[in-house]
Amino acid sequence: MTEAEFNANWDAFENACKACNRCGLRNNATNTVIYRGGKHAPLMIVGEAPGRSEDLEGLPFVGQSGQLLQSLLSTYGFGEEDYHICNICKCRPPENRRPEPSEIMACKRLLSVQFKLVRPKVVLLCGSTAYEGFFGEKPRMSDVRGKFLERNGYYIMTTYHPAYALRDSKQKLPIYEDLGKVRSKLEDLGLVPKLPPVNL
Repeated sequence: MTEAEFNANWDAFENACKACNRCGLRNNATNTVIYRGGKHAPLMIVGEAPGRSEDLEGLPFVGQSGQLLQSLLSTYGFGEEDYHICNICKCRPPENRRPEPSEIMACKRLLSVQFKLVRPKVVLLCGSTAYEGFFGEKPRMSDVRGKFLERNGYYIMTTYHPAYALRDSKQKLPIYEDLGKVRSKLEDLGLVPKLPPVNL
């Protein structure tokens, strides 16, 4: 696919997101929240759904949980072109409630198109809703967190949602550790440069 073809397909994808009415979430949303970061990124980070700040700005992970995520990404030397951040659902559920299974399914078609355009090699799923959106079933986080699953040449890891760490600060360390594993996997695949060793 040429860059011109990619850009045309991406524009069509964004227009489809903005025109989507397959569930009722768009009716009360200010913006359709599609992505931030690079469009050709080796890492895709997937959350649950936009919150209030994301709905107002039209960008995912820009509220408090997004600030925590961004801090962790910066700690591991990730630049904006290294990651593509999105959500399972692209419109804010009322009162920030968890998306219903029907809403997850309604948005899954668009997420599939997004995935095929970005073509990441590593995927980090933030929280059980993101896992459900990818795999179609609710997980026990203790069973899936911090472990890579390989599916059709893609490496997929699930970690806690940053919002969970804001409610329980002890969960920041597991997310930090998981993002370190993600960085190492990308380095091993030759998709990002190796970080220099830390001098103590």
